[in-house]
Amino acid sequence: MILLFEPQLLGGTVPLKNRIVMAPMTRTRTSDGDVPNELMATYYGQRASSGLIVTEVANVAPSSKGYALMPGIYTEAQRQGWRLVTDEVHRNGGTIFLQVFHVGRMAHPSLMPNGDAPWGVTEQRAEHSDVFAHGPDGRLGYMRAGTPRRLSTDEISALVGTFSQAFLNARQAAFDGVEIHAGNGYLIDQFMNSVLNTRSDRYGGGSLEDRTRFLMEVVEAAVRELGPGRVGIRLSPFGEFNSMPADPLAEETLLCVCDQLGRRGIAYMHLVYELMPAGNMESAEFKKRHIDHAVLAKVRAAFPGTIIWCGGFTKRESAQAALDTGLVDLIAFGRPYIANPDLAERLEHGWPLAEADRSTYYTRCGELGYTDFPAYPSGSSAGGAA
Repeated sequence: MILLFEPQLLGGTVPLKNRIVMAPMTRTRTSDGDVPNELMATYYGQRASSGLIVTEVANVAPSSKGYALMPGIYTEAQRQGWRLVTDEVHRNGGTIFLQVFHVGRMAHPSLMPNGDAPWGVTEQRAEHSDVFAHGPDGRLGYMRAGTPRRLSTDEISALVGTFSQAFLNARQAAFDGVEIHAGNGYLIDQFMNSVLNTRSDRYGGGSLEDRTRFLMEVVEAAVRELGPGRVGIRLSPFGEFNSMPADPLAEETLLCVCDQLGRRGIAYMHLVYELMPAGNMESAEFKKRHIDHAVLAKVRAAFPGTIIWCGGFTKRESAQAALDTGLVDLIAFGRPYIANPDLAERLEHGWPLAEADRSTYYTRCGELGYTDFPAYPSGSSAGGAA
């Protein structure tokens, strides 16, 4: 039996003080130019008692920007901004990986360079999903994703180089590793879906090798830049978030990916254990469903690295029960980390958890709802029920 507060050596390389992961959560607190800043450094530094912090996702290029006010990792200013974050986390004894992605079709022309169309595996639009962008009046709000432009084969190959530069920037910003976001209906996930990906080139959906080729090329670039044991992957098998069609070959693709990732020295696989709604988190009906444990047992047998589950974990008891299955090694907590910077300590000692006001999740009001939550029992504002 493994315990939530036991240490873990991630990928045989990165020591973790416990098995608690701070999940990636977009918080829209960047400075102009999508640059991380000192406020963000404070936020992540406050949460350094987790075994592993995975940052909010960072764009690898201007064409990747699907949501306003998200950080990037493609300019020198962004790299320097992220260095503020990693320095503060390391000063507080923490370990931090940068999550990176390209949104693909999940974008809007108002966020794209020169107002261009989003980049797509095909021309098919995410008909039922919104992005956070500037409307005709210039105000930020949710609007339907734009109709994408189909990428050429050469453009896809070039995009692997774009990811490689992002990995170099992450290493220079002193991250302990990177997590490649290959789920939730973003670009890599779009390639792997055999229904959505109707391409017929070497990145097409007609064969396992072709529809997973882009992911594997990106993974190989990451391992070359950061080394084995410092690269993780986030996957959302069977997910239909961001208007992804149900894929009858999802399990076949997942198990193939597990095998191929293990051969490439990937440190961990971060699975979205609790399935997300098909449309948007803000408007869709949410039903608590998770990946079938029979499938997860196949994942465990196929993948030799560390496995993380994320989604729906809010208490010590549910996290430990998941570890007790033997199918998972680390548990990621998301929203509980917003109002509980010392979540690891609260879980370990049975202290009550604070709750954040949902209306402050994405505000631009400085510390409000971001870095103003005290550690327990520093003040009465930390109160609330677990």
